[in-house]
Amino acid sequence: MEMLRCCDGPNILKTNRKIAVINTPSIIKIATEMAVDRDKCMFCRIYDGKERNDIYFQDEDFVVFEDHKPAAKHHLLIVTKEHIPNAKALTKQQKNIAQRLMELGRQMLLERGGDITDARYGYHWPPFNSINHLHLHAISPASTMTFLNKSIFKESSWWFVSPEYVVDRLSE
Repeated sequence: MEMLRCCDGPNILKTNRKIAVINTPSIIKIATEMAVDRDKCMFCRIYDGKERNDIYFQDEDFVVFEDHKPAAKHHLLIVTKEHIPNAKALTKQQKNIAQRLMELGRQMLLERGGDITDARYGYHWPPFNSINHLHLHAISPASTMTFLNKSIFKESSWWFVSPEYVVDRLSE
């Protein structure tokens, strides 16, 4: 996708499928969603049932499953149905999504036998995210993570941010 600015005109979103005139942030969001090919996104494929995975929870907005490279005994990914590229792409109007991801992360860790007093929650922050689809990591027990995993999922680092950081950022 490429964003172009016309000299004295509106912004234009140019994709390989459509060209949309953009006047508001909500139209940008709609145009972005139109351009997403859900069959090319691993997390969309899991949500849509096209990719095998053990689903622990699914509703009309979210899906929860185990990370394929767990950093601890319990390492859940809480993923949105809506294809949002990452936590940095969330808008103020989507703050409730970030809050719900955290609620589900805690709830699912408890239901799976995780210790929420020894847990780490967070998002990889661009450009340090490997999958361009919003997802929260819920990891427990955090105290058992290896040195490498503690580095990858380091709290309040440039590459891994807390859910509170994301919500605070959306509240400004």
